[in-house]
Amino acid sequence: MIAGALGALGPILGSMPASIPSPSNGTISLGPLNLRAYGLMIALGVLAAVWLAGRRLEARGVGTREDMSYIALWAVPAGIIGSRLYHVITDWRRFEGRWLDAFKIWEGGLGIWGGIALGVAVGIWAALRRGIPLQGGLSAITPALPLAQAIGRWGNWWNQELFGRPTDLPWALEVSSDKAVAAGYPPGTTFHPTFLYESLWCLLLCGGLIWVDRRFRIWGTELFALYVAGYTFMRFWIERLRVDEASLLWGWRVNEVVSLVVFALAVAYLLFSLRRPRPDPVGEAVATVAEGVVESEAVADGEVLVDDQDRDGPLASAPVSGRISPAQVAHVARLARLELTDDELALYTEQLSSMLDHFRDIDALELDDVAPMPQPLPLQNVFREDVVGPTLDRDEVLAAAPAAESGRFRVPPILGEAP
Repeated sequence: MIAGALGALGPILGSMPASIPSPSNGTISLGPLNLRAYGLMIALGVLAAVWLAGRRLEARGVGTREDMSYIALWAVPAGIIGSRLYHVITDWRRFEGRWLDAFKIWEGGLGIWGGIALGVAVGIWAALRRGIPLQGGLSAITPALPLAQAIGRWGNWWNQELFGRPTDLPWALEVSSDKAVAAGYPPGTTFHPTFLYESLWCLLLCGGLIWVDRRFRIWGTELFALYVAGYTFMRFWIERLRVDEASLLWGWRVNEVVSLVVFALAVAYLLFSLRRPRPDPVGEAVATVAEGVVESEAVADGEVLVDDQDRDGPLASAPVSGRISPAQVAHVARLARLELTDDELALYTEQLSSMLDHFRDIDALELDDVAPMPQPLPLQNVFREDVVGPTLDRDEVLAAAPAAESGRFRVPPILGEAP
């Protein structure tokens, strides 16, 4: 059966090209408009990365797609500048005597490490300005980095550059006679398509990072270190295949040395960080939002938890303290995927602060001699008209307050309604 199937596929396989052809030039013509394919691939990679990172920011509740667009406006130019600077510094001999060529980015020549270093640093700065936490932001954005690289690497195919050693494999890369001769080989030689190897690896890395993040929920810095380790592992072997001229360090290509060093640093950080004790991320987030609002409160089965030694006495609760800031309200709104205007933010902050004052007043009431109500009456819900439950309306709350305290006993407003 298998032999018959292969025999049937024979004509199809025989008609397939024995190698990967390269474009005749590095431009794409759209009528009178000529686009540099190298720059177009980078742009498409950036768009895909911004799309993925924006979706992940919203899914994690730490930001929005608009936040990601803002980050990209700063991080992408910084990444391109850093990539070009790294390339020029490490291959400065190519530009000696013609330094203006260093600005011709469309002709190729971007060093990934300069782009990652400067782009990520500026991106973190921009994210913090938008109120996005470091760990959550890195977790959301990290898988988008190899996605951008996977698409951007096809710019090397358009420019017929950065190919590997000669090979006659079925997926070998064809280049023009001039490119083959410039690399030191006769016309018609086919080469390893290193751009394709790196592109496919980056796609796998992107998917792997998403899976790890969903499965293990590691910190954002750890996910970023895993990305760095995964990319440098493959990049080292790709550098070993390449035949283009490059600066050497101790007899090795500079990018080989950098890949080894960065890989070792990333793995060392992962081993160190993963061994550290870590708090519950959900509990930590809740504690961060609630910090300065309520010191402590524990409720189980509808009853306030107290120590055994206090069970016979009055129920004791921790005092209500702290203030509510607009930054805390904005953070909670972002977690709930709400976009508040400045006026709405001010209104919510004022009303929540009023409610906090209300709780503080309740905490100060002398209720030792007041018998607790065994079951609240099923009256109209104070906050939501569509909910019927065992709650008290405002008049009953006021009537139940001790007369001596009625002058300072305030009922909180309905959240979201202007006073």
